[in-house]
Amino acid sequence: MRIAVVGVGAMGSVYAGLLAESGNEIWAIDVWQEHIEAIQKHGLRVSGKSGDRRVKIYATTTYSDAPKCDLVILSTKAGGVAEAAQSLEPLLGDETPILTIQNGLGAAERLARHVESSRILIGVAGGFAASMKGPGHAHHHGMELVRLGEHGGGISERLQRTVKLWEEAGFRVKAYEDIDQLVWEKFIVNVTFNGPCTAFLRSAKAVMNDPITWEIAMGCGKEAFLAGSAKGIKFSYEDPEEYIRNFSKRVPDARPSMLQDHEAKRLSEINEINGMVPIVAREVGTEAPYNEVITAVVKARESTF
Repeated sequence: MRIAVVGVGAMGSVYAGLLAESGNEIWAIDVWQEHIEAIQKHGLRVSGKSGDRRVKIYATTTYSDAPKCDLVILSTKAGGVAEAAQSLEPLLGDETPILTIQNGLGAAERLARHVESSRILIGVAGGFAASMKGPGHAHHHGMELVRLGEHGGGISERLQRTVKLWEEAGFRVKAYEDIDQLVWEKFIVNVTFNGPCTAFLRSAKAVMNDPITWEIAMGCGKEAFLAGSAKGIKFSYEDPEEYIRNFSKRVPDARPSMLQDHEAKRLSEINEINGMVPIVAREVGTEAPYNEVITAVVKARESTF
C-alpha cells in the first residue's frame, strides 16, 4: 500500500518506520529540512521497544512531490492540523481515507473544515513515549495500543482494513465503535501530565512524588473528566482519580511531549490540551481553574521563546 505520513516527528517516524518495514511504500512529508535530508541520505532509523531498524522511505518537504496515496496518516502537532489539511489535495485519490492521530481535542473537526468528513478516521495512540534522538532517528520506549475509529462512529470495512494494515506492521491495534470515548480518555491523562509537567519543568515521576504538584496535576485531570461527563462522553470508568493513578504507574519515567517541546524552546500543544478544558467547561457549565492557570503559565513561558 502507498501511504503518506504527514508530520514525521517522533510518533510519525515510528508509524512510518514500522509500516515501511512491513512492505508498504511510505512517503514522509515534514517541514523539518534536516530530518528529511537525513532520511533521504541514510534512511529512517526507528529504535526502541519494537527493535532497531533503518528503512528506506521517500521523504520530502513538498506535498506535490508525492503521488496520490491509498492512505494518508496525519501526525502533525495538533496545532498544525488545519495548515496541513489545506495542503493534502495532491495526496488524495477519490477514496483516500485520512487517519488523523493527535493529542488533545478537535483535530478531526479542524480537518473536516478542509476535506470531506467522510474521509476521516481517528486514531488514539498510547504508551509509546517516543522522542527524536536526532535527524533521521526516532526512539520509543513502549508500544501499548493504537485505537482506531470512524469519525462518524461505527465499524466499517475500511476501518477493519486499516486495523489489519497496522497489525501487519507489528502494532497492537483495535477498532472502536465510539472513538470519541477513547479520544477523551487519552485527553484526561494528557491534561493531567502535559501541562503540569511543563509548567513545573518536571518529569511525570517528579510531579507525582511532590504532593503539591500532584494535587494540581490531578485537579487538571478531574476538571477535564467533569467537563467531558457534562458533555455526554461515555467514559469506561467512574473514578477519574483511580484511572489516572493506574495510568501513572505505567509511565513513571515519562517526559511528556509538551515538556520536551519547552526544553527545546519550541511552542507546545497547550491550546489543544489543557487550554481546551476551560473552553469545554464554559460550554457545559463546569469550571476549570487549575487548567486555566496551568495554560496561562505555559503560554507565558512560550512568549519568551
